[in-house]
Amino acid sequence: MANSIPSRHLFIDGEWREPVRKNRIPVVNPATEQIVGDIPAATSEDVDFAVEVARRALKRNGGKEWASASGAHRAKYLRAIAAKIIEKKSELARLEAIDCGKPLDEAAWDIDDVAGCFEYHADLAEALDAKQNASIALPMDTFECHVIREPIGVVGLITPWNYPMLMATWKVAPALAAGCAAILKPSELASVTCLELGEVCREVGLPPGILNILTGLGPEAGGPLASHPDVDKIAFTGSNATGSKIMIAAAQNVKPVTLELGGKSPIVVFDDVDIDKAVEWALFGCFWTNGQICSATSRLIVHEKIAAEFLDKLVKWAKNIKISDPLEEGCRLGPVVSGGQYEKILKFVETARREGATISFGGKRPQHLKKGFYIEPTIISDVTTSMQIWREEVFGPVLCVKTFATEEEAIELANDTHYGLGSAVISNDLARCDRVTKAFESGIVWVNCSQPCFSQAPWGGRKRSGFGRELGEWGLDNYLNIKQVTRYISNEPWGWYQPPTAKL
Repeated sequence: MANSIPSRHLFIDGEWREPVRKNRIPVVNPATEQIVGDIPAATSEDVDFAVEVARRALKRNGGKEWASASGAHRAKYLRAIAAKIIEKKSELARLEAIDCGKPLDEAAWDIDDVAGCFEYHADLAEALDAKQNASIALPMDTFECHVIREPIGVVGLITPWNYPMLMATWKVAPALAAGCAAILKPSELASVTCLELGEVCREVGLPPGILNILTGLGPEAGGPLASHPDVDKIAFTGSNATGSKIMIAAAQNVKPVTLELGGKSPIVVFDDVDIDKAVEWALFGCFWTNGQICSATSRLIVHEKIAAEFLDKLVKWAKNIKISDPLEEGCRLGPVVSGGQYEKILKFVETARREGATISFGGKRPQHLKKGFYIEPTIISDVTTSMQIWREEVFGPVLCVKTFATEEEAIELANDTHYGLGSAVISNDLARCDRVTKAFESGIVWVNCSQPCFSQAPWGGRKRSGFGRELGEWGLDNYLNIKQVTRYISNEPWGWYQPPTAKL
């Protein structure tokens, strides 16, 4: 069947294991609203077992199998995983599209990125060997000092539903490269490809217990994982509310956390641009992945001189976006992930209308699609800074538009948010772009584009968008402990205390 999904159990200790309580969660295809299968529902008992397995895996054979093995040894597994993912690309992309509603072309792009991310972290794992025992220059020649980089231990990785396999990989790849053992808890709304990652690891012979995958509900599986005393670190991508709960849970055991949370990112367009090029980037920055992107540049801030023409073209381009079943050729906007998300987005649109904004386009179900959680790409104008649509993250294909007159006003509007994940500026004046880039209060800035992301570059935010960085060398550092080793090398006594007098 075109819409069938594999039936899997939990992936623990290199094997498929039924959950202790034998519960399962239905998988709904958001394009059809039909149940297409189910996934296992882990609970605290399964979390306890997975943590025990992970700790045992790190210590097995004195750690020589993984934790204390060379980075080059771990890199071989990461490259094997990448190769297997490319081998399975078409099937993984199909499953991603069915599970979360992502257009098939986007899903295929994601799977390429998954493989590329594992390859990149294989390179980082190999480079780690050269950094071990790196000498530290000291001001006293009676001491020698060096640094050892060690895996942080057992890590809990809690990931979202908008990029199911890719967001999991952003955490799994650096964790494994560093020598950690990991427990992955993907979102219950889109877990299918994350379970398939377990099958990939089984097929390439990853040592048992190094990666364990627990699907299930947040309170029943994610909560126990975040608060578990034998988990050494938590990395989370998701909502602010859940991020706060994870911080509280982790604080009980003083364990480090990395949080990549929400966003309400701006895209500032000046009056010297090629309007059609800028319009496409404005659309892509908000409607890519069906608008369900934490970094979506969903606040369009456009210069008043070109605002009318820009808005007119924005609507014309939006009308031309193909909305269809994600598996249909040429689809550029699929359904949002669930019925709950669908209702939430429509409520945002209705609130914007009630508060006085203008729905310039969209905001409703496409007429030709009677089933599925589809929402037209939505453009909302006449927005004020006090409106909910300006201030709160929608996580759907909804773009709000506001005008500005001066560069200073544009910067003030861009930074008028509790969030600080991404920002974009579009202008042909590169000196202006540089000034605006420095003024933006965000962890990521795009110049004359929106949303490109590369494994080599750091990803993360400021303010309520979280803290810590993923990807690049910065992402690997999240999973390493730094140990200072200092040795006294002089043959002379230290000489701080007076030695005792010998008795006659």
